[in-house]
Amino acid sequence: MESISCKSLGAMMELLWIMVCCLSLASSSSQAKPKAYVQSINQSSIHLNMYHVHGHGSSLTPNSSSLLSDVLLHDEEHVKALSDRLANKGLGSGSAKPPKSGHLLEPNSASIPLNPGLSIGSGNYYVKLGLGTPPKYYAMILDTGSSLSWLQCQPCAVYCHAQADPLYDPSVSKTYKKLSCASVECSRLKAATLNDPLCETDSNACLYTASYGDTSFSIGYLSQDLLTLTSSQTLPQFTYGCGQDNQGLFGRAAGIIGLARDKLSMLAQLSTKYGHAFSYCLPTANSGSSGGGFLSIGSISPTSYKFTPMLTDSKNPSLYFLRLTAITVSGMPLGLAAAMYRVPTLIDSGTVITRLPMSMYAALRQAFVKIMSTKYAKAPAYSILDTCFKGSLKSISAVPEIKMIFQGGADLTLKAPSILIEADKGITCLAFAGSSGTNQIAIIGNRQQQTYNIAYDVSTSRIGFAPGSCH
Repeated sequence: MESISCKSLGAMMELLWIMVCCLSLASSSSQAKPKAYVQSINQSSIHLNMYHVHGHGSSLTPNSSSLLSDVLLHDEEHVKALSDRLANKGLGSGSAKPPKSGHLLEPNSASIPLNPGLSIGSGNYYVKLGLGTPPKYYAMILDTGSSLSWLQCQPCAVYCHAQADPLYDPSVSKTYKKLSCASVECSRLKAATLNDPLCETDSNACLYTASYGDTSFSIGYLSQDLLTLTSSQTLPQFTYGCGQDNQGLFGRAAGIIGLARDKLSMLAQLSTKYGHAFSYCLPTANSGSSGGGFLSIGSISPTSYKFTPMLTDSKNPSLYFLRLTAITVSGMPLGLAAAMYRVPTLIDSGTVITRLPMSMYAALRQAFVKIMSTKYAKAPAYSILDTCFKGSLKSISAVPEIKMIFQGGADLTLKAPSILIEADKGITCLAFAGSSGTNQIAIIGNRQQQTYNIAYDVSTSRIGFAPGSCH
């Protein structure tokens, strides 16, 4: 573990404290009754409302509109980093790098351009969670592809992006504490983040680095505080990151909730009380003011789900894999040999558009176009979407059903809203793409997961799917 000094931070932190206070939404209060963010409460599980960033009543709606081309560009970067990770190439040159000077955190410690306020990519779905004593509530992005949870913290020693909620201030929480370099939690950071922990010698505080596929990152203190999920369900000594340098594409969210399979994930920390399982339903942007979706942690009712085995990659044991066995278009198989489906297949809440190996995608595209071209005129490609038609999403109604079938018979049966995406005015495209590069992987994106109830039963190593429109 590396050691660094923070003796020069005092003046800089005082100046940045003033700057951040001016930028934050100090006039609004984040202290609210948790009932507004809760669907139901029982002793065996937690059931929280989930929101789409662009949904009706969303507190994270971006201040300026972002083009779908920006979303797709970010999505492609995210997928490339996932592919590199699966190929054991590391996180890539755009990831955060450890500070080299005598400062704890330094403005030039990362090799990425800053893109403040861009609400795209992994920032599609969020829940509201309470932190501290007394609790204050924050919009946190759901991420099944990462383990460590973190949020932006005052005094923001280097940088905090503008967020919808007032910044979390650990100094006013009666239950907050920094974790030391010798703590068990600090020793688990490498497995949780794929980055080595650092140690601040002056305070013996453990420092984390969380870096993401789109070159976004957060660096700060590994900490513990009281997590409030509902008015009656809390977790003392919740381990998370208190971010002091947070840069990249997080939109207006306060931070990330990690739900991957690692000991530092929120799921693992809640598992002793509620069980090692969670489920969600991702809402569409047209959902109502209640969010339309949900995140449930704890017991899963097996009667409503069709399950497929949850597979584990030895090099990436925290991610969620499953086995894709067939794809049909309008009830007809693509005609691919069974061996062509035997590729690593990942289900990920942070990927927008489903990716398929090029040979598999080419067969899907051919079958889909064969039916669609008899009714709708083709349109030019849009960004990574190469199968487009003239017409709005509402006007293109006769869309062949696509079914993705998994080992054991579980499936995702997709209708038009999960198959197509409106790329531009009067242009609608197939919301699938071929995997770029030489990596033969498939990733089930969140566009195709929308309105399905999806269960992750880690304790029994299975993933379940149930249609239900988030009911």
